[in-house]
Amino acid sequence: MKALVVQELSGPSGLVYTDVDDVAGGDDAVVIDVRAAGVCFPDLLLTRGEYQLKLPPPFVPGMEVAGVVRSAPPGSGFNTGQRVSAMSTLGGYAERVAVPVANVMRSPDGLDDGEAVSLLVNYYTMYFALARRARMRPGETVLVLGSAGGVGTAAIQLAKAMGARVIALVHREGATEFVSSLGADVVLPLADGWVQAVRDHTDGKGVDLVVDPIGGEAFDDAVRALATEGRILVIGFAGGGIPTVKVNRLLLRNVGVLGVGWGEFMSRNPNAQSLFGWGLGQLVFLGLKPPPPVRYPLAGGREALERLAGGGVLGKLVLEP
Repeated sequence: MKALVVQELSGPSGLVYTDVDDVAGGDDAVVIDVRAAGVCFPDLLLTRGEYQLKLPPPFVPGMEVAGVVRSAPPGSGFNTGQRVSAMSTLGGYAERVAVPVANVMRSPDGLDDGEAVSLLVNYYTMYFALARRARMRPGETVLVLGSAGGVGTAAIQLAKAMGARVIALVHREGATEFVSSLGADVVLPLADGWVQAVRDHTDGKGVDLVVDPIGGEAFDDAVRALATEGRILVIGFAGGGIPTVKVNRLLLRNVGVLGVGWGEFMSRNPNAQSLFGWGLGQLVFLGLKPPPPVRYPLAGGREALERLAGGGVLGKLVLEP
């Protein structure tokens, strides 16, 4: 079968589209014909050797897939030809992948494979972040950094679906219209003076929640943008820098910093995917739908990840065999 293989840890340039051995099922694995493989920021870090999971080349990256069942073990609840989505540690950038039964779920009706795969990392992460980690309440105000990316897109849509008011920050040219289309109540440029602009739009109070997938210098300003008893959700460090915080700043206004590690939570709580998937599924049933993903053929995966690395993707990027 064809796959996109990391041959060296040099970033997207180390990816090669080539033939690899076909996958096999087993007593606890569903083999899926991949129709869409999601691309997430950890995939990019893996190609550079910068992710917490260190892998020697060659390997096939890809944590998110959607497609149809090719084969499934008896009693698994899945049948040949059924549309499914799945989380996989590796192997998604290929024509087929074998995934443990526990990681497979039916794809939502009304979403194509590219849209279904868009839910897996970003939307599950943000639903877990808002519902569990932050315990967000309807009527709260949420500030989203990195709002034009995959995590930011999910954060805006989910926060709105859960009854929040959303302020989104954009730093890319041409992204304002896209972010506005997601339902953000206020869209502001990430420029000098943005903290004061946020305060102006909250009558001087600040925001109840900050979603931060960026890190770096923006984190320090985000802490200042919090209202009393506000919380900041640390999702990742797409900006490159891992920030630190002086804890006296937390004490003075009773604010909190909350880490969001969806993958770690799933590994320690085997039923987490089905539990949070049920809640997310209810929002999809009520009308939540990811924006159209940016689609590339699997053979063009190197170009796709280069575009992601350069900040040229609005929303979710998917590869289609």
